[in-house]
Amino acid sequence: MTTTTFLDRVGAAPISWGICEAPGWGMQLPVDRVLAEARDLGLTAFEQGALGWLPSDPDEQRAKLGGYGMELLGGFVALVLHDPAERNTQLGEAERIAAGMAEAGGRYFVSCPVAALDDWHRIEMTDANWSELFANLGRVDEICRAAGLTQAMHPHVDTLIETAGDFSRFLDSCDVRFCFDTGHLTIGGADVVAIAKEQLDRIGLVHLKDVDADAMARERSGELDLMQATQAGLFPSLGDGIVPVAEVVEVLERAGYDGWYVMETDVALTDGEPPIGEGPVLGVARSLDFLRALVPAAGAPSDRP
Repeated sequence: MTTTTFLDRVGAAPISWGICEAPGWGMQLPVDRVLAEARDLGLTAFEQGALGWLPSDPDEQRAKLGGYGMELLGGFVALVLHDPAERNTQLGEAERIAAGMAEAGGRYFVSCPVAALDDWHRIEMTDANWSELFANLGRVDEICRAAGLTQAMHPHVDTLIETAGDFSRFLDSCDVRFCFDTGHLTIGGADVVAIAKEQLDRIGLVHLKDVDADAMARERSGELDLMQATQAGLFPSLGDGIVPVAEVVEVLERAGYDGWYVMETDVALTDGEPPIGEGPVLGVARSLDFLRALVPAAGAPSDRP
């Protein structure tokens, strides 16, 4: 028997090192540097990051991660799902990506409905657009199940499911699981503690993210776009913002959530590569320290075979 805590289900995401799919985001740090820093923090699971950051060949991807003692959790996949003209192309892309992700050892296909792959700004949606979107999320679900993956739809700033209203419509309109991103849902106006209490059966994966109130207000007002707000500290280390991260984790653990958590302290690097031992890794380490302090509150360790 092995004594475990929820920390054994905590992974990291490349976005915490500035690796992002969003157009024009910023510098992407070298793979080996990021994985070495994550390994040295004691992390053993990693998301895929922007497609092409890790080796595209599944065997090479698995080997690269394994060389640093890491397993692949899955990855974030932006898809255009509201437009019937894009349906076949996008579902074909989802099938291709899911197959590669599964072959590399992934578990979670984190889908994110966007207006266009090169422009993530939210657009006004017609009823027909919504119907197409939800039907296609269901089709992506079938693709993921066939590949042995769990789809988790990601609510996200500047995408088609951004606000609390969008999220409620999603919950009411299809049965796809979602990625419980505490930061993006907070920015969208949702109550993340209520979600943790009421939507346990719909949670596919948890992204733990905190939010700075001032930067959020500037982004919401239109003063800053998402990347500018991120550079202004929109997503601080866990425990340094307004999101009740500790309460969310405690609610989920006591309710029996047994899936993975992914720490995210989003950064956008625009001033070159920071010196070794500095830069994004410091924020990740601070978040991990915060989560380690939650173990008693989240529930006693459990004996798992």
